[in-house]
Amino acid sequence: MSQSDNLESYPPFFRPNHGINSNENACKTSLNSDSDSDCLPVIDFLCMNPENLSEACRDWGMFRLVNHGVPLDLLNQLHEHAKKLFSLTFEAKQDLFSSSSSSPIAYFWGTPALTPSGDALQKGSGTQDHNWLEGLNVSLTQVSQFQYEDPLLESFRSLLEEYGRQQCRVAKTLFSTMAQDLKLCSTKSQSYLSPPTGILRVYRYFRCMDSHERWGIDVHTDSSVISILHQDEVQGLQVFKDNQWLDVKSIHSTLIVNVGDMAQAMSDDKYLSVKHRVKVNKEKERISIGYFVFPADDAVIECSIYKPFTYAEFRTEVQKDLKTLGFKIGLQKFKPTQENT
Repeated sequence: MSQSDNLESYPPFFRPNHGINSNENACKTSLNSDSDSDCLPVIDFLCMNPENLSEACRDWGMFRLVNHGVPLDLLNQLHEHAKKLFSLTFEAKQDLFSSSSSSPIAYFWGTPALTPSGDALQKGSGTQDHNWLEGLNVSLTQVSQFQYEDPLLESFRSLLEEYGRQQCRVAKTLFSTMAQDLKLCSTKSQSYLSPPTGILRVYRYFRCMDSHERWGIDVHTDSSVISILHQDEVQGLQVFKDNQWLDVKSIHSTLIVNVGDMAQAMSDDKYLSVKHRVKVNKEKERISIGYFVFPADDAVIECSIYKPFTYAEFRTEVQKDLKTLGFKIGLQKFKPTQENT
């Protein structure tokens, strides 16, 4: 089925003649990058050391990972299954993923802001701008304990389970190297990255005629310790570096890793939780698969710049801000009071 014939797979809001090409709620910020050059640092997983990883985390907060060991066939199968599932009609997807309350895969659209259970979070601020995406939120702690009757969905679940294992391996090795660089004690090294907190997000970004005025995902930082992204061949990711937006090239055999808010706090702001965003394409859809991993909920993040806090407390504040303000304040809320007034 061609993309042009697949509009029934879109939520009704994003279909033609729904007013989606009007400028009423259009994003006024240009999505053009200031540079077409992809200068993202490259880290070889097999030759990684604290020095080269530290430089990438401090100067960029994002890097391209090569020789990561995730099988290319697994990546290809994941993307093919995702395309098949996303090509189902919107109504079929809603039925498929809401058929069981215990399902480890939750369907969402129009926003990447979700509650811990995977439900879409309604933002405050009076208006509800829609992000041009739909997605699947995958709980990796539950995905191995569930089986679907639908053959396509069960095959996808099995692939997600294996991909989660691969990404957990990569994340643990990355964080072990970060911990060496930051000279974290063994207790902090174990609690600051908790594999059971890992989740996957599978995104499809819709085609959009107003591609210069709409967001796939608007400007944000990740709340995670580490985020690991795999993209298809369609570009869309942009990173903010030296006061300019840079396009991140899509190279199918590589992974994109970025530092999250938790790692920035753990490092006393030596590492950068980098601002990034996703633009949409006028002619092509885009699929990406993100892995996000966090500290243990009760692990106390201790550093000299922020008040001690747990990730559970941080998540609660982020959710509250999104509901009431419509945007995330993040780490700034945990600075000592005299600096936060």
